[in-house]
Amino acid sequence: MLLKALEQLFHKELDAIYSKEEVSSFFFLCTEHYYNITRLQLALDIDLLIPKEAQQPIFETLDALKKEKPIQYILGETEFYGLPFKVNENTLIPRPETEELVELILETIDFGVSSILDIGTGTGCIAIALAKHLPKTKVAAIDVSAEALKVAKQNAEINTVDINFIEADILKICHSAFDKEAPFDVIVSNPPYVRNLEKAEMNTNVLDNEPHLALFVEDSNPLMFYKAITEFAKHNLKREGILFFEINEYLGKETKGLVESYGFKNVEVVRDMFGKDRMLKAER
Repeated sequence: MLLKALEQLFHKELDAIYSKEEVSSFFFLCTEHYYNITRLQLALDIDLLIPKEAQQPIFETLDALKKEKPIQYILGETEFYGLPFKVNENTLIPRPETEELVELILETIDFGVSSILDIGTGTGCIAIALAKHLPKTKVAAIDVSAEALKVAKQNAEINTVDINFIEADILKICHSAFDKEAPFDVIVSNPPYVRNLEKAEMNTNVLDNEPHLALFVEDSNPLMFYKAITEFAKHNLKREGILFFEINEYLGKETKGLVESYGFKNVEVVRDMFGKDRMLKAER
């Protein structure tokens, strides 16, 4: 079957579900993943023949996309901050807004910081991206999910960075200190923050596939993770250390008030590229 015919089939089957641009992107990702064909090669040689025995994976992918399974889970990989990452159903798919959080951290901190902790690391995307750009900094990462940590450890190996991964529940250790002296210059977290009442705003492919443990909080206590992490940071950030959060766009004011109530100073809510309240930074 010719690549051109395969691409036409993708659009025929998927254009009613996704935008044409998304379908074209899916097709490119598949040809790159299964056949090692670059976007340029695809543009120059659309008449390339794919042997029948090599077509099965792309047809299986097409079927999964019709069921609205995320392409990242189908292929088992994605890109974050220019780096390759493995993903599966035990981890959230890294988002562009989280790349903005990494950018904010790198723009804010002194590149001589000695230690960073990422809480709720998932794929390890934040910790790994920071470790890659701060090679002299010791980076640790916590997650409650053993399965997520397996993926994060794989990603650290793929990206050749050394990270201390810790299986722990921040809700249970929020009152603790890792050491007698606060060990971290920076603590960062992208914790669960989507309220159940916001589910109606979410795409079906997210609701049906991504781990709810890493996404949702109860409507009655939406800042539970921010409270626990801020309490933990109060005991585990060095003086003048910085706390960074990705936040719920609807709860910027409330999150800022919570962090200020723990004595943090210069608390600032930062907007993302779409003008949404998406990040927060605060000094110990």
